[in-house]
Amino acid sequence: MPKMKSNRAAMKRFRKTGTGKVRRNKAYASHILTKKSTKRKRNLRKSAIMKSCDAKRVKKIIS
Repeated sequence: MPKMKSNRAAMKRFRKTGTGKVRRNKAYASHILTKKSTKRKRNLRKSAIMKSCDAKRVKKIIS
């Protein structure tokens, strides 16, 4: 049986950290930025660690 292909869309959105956790970018940072505060936009630039229940599925498709 051939190897599983990794999901290319997921590869662009998620990265695995050195400890094996999954890092993701935050949503709501792309448009309609005028009504959002500077602090909120600054915090949206930072990446976040994914919850373990979702990370399990993501690890399967990015490996």
